[in-house]
Amino acid sequence: MTIDFGLVLPAGPPKGAVDRWRDDLDALLPVVAPRFRSLWMTDHFFWDDEPTFEAWTVLAYAAARWPQFELGPIVLGQSYRNPALLAKMAATLQTLTRGRLIMAIGAGWKEDEYHAYGYDFPRPGVRVQQLEEALEIITRLWTEPGQVTYRGDYYHVVDAWCEPKPDPIPPLLVGGGGTKTMRLAARFADFWNIPDANIATYRDRMAVLDQHCAALGRDPATIRRSWFGRMVLGRDDAEVAARGGQWTRANALAGTPAQVVDQLQEFIAIGVDSFMIEVLDLHQPAVQTMLMDDVLTQIP
Repeated sequence: MTIDFGLVLPAGPPKGAVDRWRDDLDALLPVVAPRFRSLWMTDHFFWDDEPTFEAWTVLAYAAARWPQFELGPIVLGQSYRNPALLAKMAATLQTLTRGRLIMAIGAGWKEDEYHAYGYDFPRPGVRVQQLEEALEIITRLWTEPGQVTYRGDYYHVVDAWCEPKPDPIPPLLVGGGGTKTMRLAARFADFWNIPDANIATYRDRMAVLDQHCAALGRDPATIRRSWFGRMVLGRDDAEVAARGGQWTRANALAGTPAQVVDQLQEFIAIGVDSFMIEVLDLHQPAVQTMLMDDVLTQIP
């Protein structure tokens, strides 16, 4: 089994240094390109007062600036963009990048930014129903010839065109660990992803996904299992603790290079074949060396 690694880009630049975001990545990406296949961007509007870029704008920029990588959001909040418009945006990016997009979407969760930006924040069950309708609209606009009409409880389109169709159809990643969301992954997804999960949580949620697949008559092996989260590397426990802060072995890949290799191998052993990783302090040469020379060389 080939293991794919994707790099989660910083959500924004350091305060007062907007150019650092681009300049640091221009220096970093040639270093990691031998082992990282894809670039990913989180879809949030703010983290308190930290500078934060808008995800889809970054994806379009990254697609042109770093054409050697596949790319995707990790993951889009379905509430933030009309699903028909989102289908069109994705079809356009897929066409112009000649097939480098992975389309990743979830129900949405970050209540403070919903309220701050004027979005309704319904209860979780409604957001999952909205996600289902969004997936219906997106997949139909991508695949059905001619115009599409769909009338749901939350979203609708009437005689909508989506031309040109994306070619190939972008892989769909459904993100989330809730039981209802995972039913949608079993129905629609090429990839399933859960963020910040330890091995016990991941194994438990994967069993739920398999149950949903069985109920739908789908082979669970047709859905790729992916993991998104942080990686904290250090030469000893003190360095790991100083770098990681809230990110520990309970919710991240954290430890010395040998320990992180063991953690990766645990996930690989249960079927995870794709990792979307935000590596803390990756702009530091020492962290780059630990990642590329001491960790990823040990993963097939």
